[in-house]
Amino acid sequence: MGRESPSDDSPKVAGSATPLAAVAQAFEELAGLLEAGSGDLRLAPFSDACSLVSILFDSLGLAFKFAEIEYVAKVNDLIEASKTHDTLNKIIDHDLENDTVRKQGSHSRNLRRVRLGLDLVKTLFELFPSSGGCSLKEAASNAYGQVCAPFHTWAIRKAVGAGMYALPTREQLIVRLNETDQSIQKEMRRFINACNPIIQYVDNLFLSKKISLDW
Repeated sequence: MGRESPSDDSPKVAGSATPLAAVAQAFEELAGLLEAGSGDLRLAPFSDACSLVSILFDSLGLAFKFAEIEYVAKVNDLIEASKTHDTLNKIIDHDLENDTVRKQGSHSRNLRRVRLGLDLVKTLFELFPSSGGCSLKEAASNAYGQVCAPFHTWAIRKAVGAGMYALPTREQLIVRLNETDQSIQKEMRRFINACNPIIQYVDNLFLSKKISLDW
């Protein structure tokens, strides 16, 4: 089906919300759609919500520039795909029919990469240092190592490791996101809680079609 105008299911974000609060709200609404629906998540609201996450990569600076560029390109592909494919399920079925699930540039491969991007942000938030705790560099390095490093070449891993030294401090990131020490913890937890079922849903979609997650 076409998508001539924004979906009624698309996240509705308050104009006064901070960037992090806007992302958290969008994913709470997406998780609500998943819970209330038939279990078939529509691609339009999914890709709309995912598009808001790019600002979080941007706030981390040069160290996560690689992730921002790759993530934005993949999300834009899914936004375009939503004009002809209603649901996440349908784009995977389409690629299965054409034997292109793992092909570079396929919608299914891009969905897999967007899912990794969401997981990277979620894991960073889970490891986000409390005041006086570990450094943001340590938290980001651990998040990257857990989520993305297993799928990247040695050259990319080396470049990311070097870029970690350009990360903002914990306090600088809080300022960039227009949060306070208290509010950032609250908004990160909102995103984590809302993102968990979305990531699980995407994983289960692939697994239900006997597609492994090791790529």
